[in-house]
Amino acid sequence: MKAVRLYEKNDIRIIDVPMPTINERELLIQVKRAGICGTDMRIIKNGFPGVTADNPRTLGHEFSGIIAEVGSAVEGYSEGMRVTVAPNMGCGICDACVQGDQHLCRDYTALGIQSDGGFAEYVRIPEQAIRFGNIVRIPDNVSDDAAALNEPLSCVYNGIKQCPVNPGDNVLIIGAGPIGLMYAMLAKMSGAGKVFINNRSPDRLRICKEVDSTFIPVGPEGIQERIYELSEGKGIDMCVTANPSPEAQQLAVELAAMKGRINFFGGLPKDRQMVNLNTNAIHYKQLMVTGTTKANNHHFHKTLQFIANGIIDVNPLISARYPIEQFNEALSYAGSSQGIKTLISFD
Repeated sequence: MKAVRLYEKNDIRIIDVPMPTINERELLIQVKRAGICGTDMRIIKNGFPGVTADNPRTLGHEFSGIIAEVGSAVEGYSEGMRVTVAPNMGCGICDACVQGDQHLCRDYTALGIQSDGGFAEYVRIPEQAIRFGNIVRIPDNVSDDAAALNEPLSCVYNGIKQCPVNPGDNVLIIGAGPIGLMYAMLAKMSGAGKVFINNRSPDRLRICKEVDSTFIPVGPEGIQERIYELSEGKGIDMCVTANPSPEAQQLAVELAAMKGRINFFGGLPKDRQMVNLNTNAIHYKQLMVTGTTKANNHHFHKTLQFIANGIIDVNPLISARYPIEQFNEALSYAGSSQGIKTLISFD
């Protein structure tokens, strides 16, 4: 079968590999769609611990597919069932796991990160993922495309749960990639009064209006004056940094309204993770500052319901589809800021 494997940093290869074999407690999934994520691009650029020329890794943690084989001891799943997979797995016994937050487990692993993932024609699903409910049946009215976007949407939902949007809030999303636009969608769903989206790319800001004409794009020039003008001098009630930028975190603190809320969603590069913040602004404006990462299985199940019920339409975010043989072209497009979400299609 075809698979995309990382050997070392910037050494990504499209190769033929043996089809995975499963034991009696595992599943084999035939992948239909797999999304390219910013995490994938960072891992390719920087490498990942344990991934070497002698121990390559199949990336891809956002995918949907069809169950091709069911282990003899597995119950509740059948061949031909359409499924999508929450990639994050925990130990199952620590405090985080027993609270349902396996994505915060100290022994956390993820498909496509620490083990082989969805940039391949077939992927083996371990017993651990089956036992803890990571495998979710796709409703009949949800496409393979949309199901593959459920993983990033679930991460955004985690962010909204931790740092909520209240009805009528002025919301600012810093970053207009897939995460930023999903945040904008969930903010609107939550009753936001105005949803501002900030980005340096005019193309991305144009796409924001195409996705939803009520979104208010704001470029980098004069953003503070513009935000205060459009918010009638109040500032931002809830702001999320949906990009890996220290400057975005600083801007969020500056633009926050009294008793505003800020969520640091985008993690920073290791060489830029120390940020000078105006802590007096946090103190005197009585701000709440949170950080969120990944998602748990409840988030994953919930957002698939949003898609199935028509509450959130992720299809406008899909800009391009490529076959696995053109993965390098897909990767280049995904990093170009021309579109929003790039999928690998196995049809």
